[in-house]
Amino acid sequence: MGVFTCTLADITSPVAASRLFQALALDNHNFVPKALPQFAKSVEFVEGDSTTVGCIKQINFPDEAPFKYVKNRVDEIDSNNFYLKYTCIEGDAFPDTVEYAVYEDKYEVSEAGTRCKMVAHYHMKGDSVMKEEDLQKAKEGIHKVFKAVEEHLIANPQVYA
Repeated sequence: MGVFTCTLADITSPVAASRLFQALALDNHNFVPKALPQFAKSVEFVEGDSTTVGCIKQINFPDEAPFKYVKNRVDEIDSNNFYLKYTCIEGDAFPDTVEYAVYEDKYEVSEAGTRCKMVAHYHMKGDSVMKEEDLQKAKEGIHKVFKAVEEHLIANPQVYA
């Protein structure tokens, strides 16, 4: 099993890092289904009852989405440095060639507001390789969600203020 590592996103935003981290990392189980139901119908805790190391969240996608769900396990959280590491351990969103994926999300304070960088480590099945089209779909999906979160937070400055 090989590991394919790539940067899925390297985005700057005028929104403060603390607000983006709260919406996308710490409170995504509440925020995304309520504010952006087009991306998640619901988020349930499978293990644990809050976003802490070891908790597992199941993200259920809307009925019209091409996928049904994914389960993510939180591996590391550093709220002071706006860093989250988690593993997607199950779900139907991956191509058949991927066993599981580990993601590292870092929100850095910048002159513009925030620089968000997301690195993925895809653990491939057997001798499989990551297809460029699958990688492109993942990048596009990340950008759509990020931009929707950013737009919502800009339009609602009181959220996570």
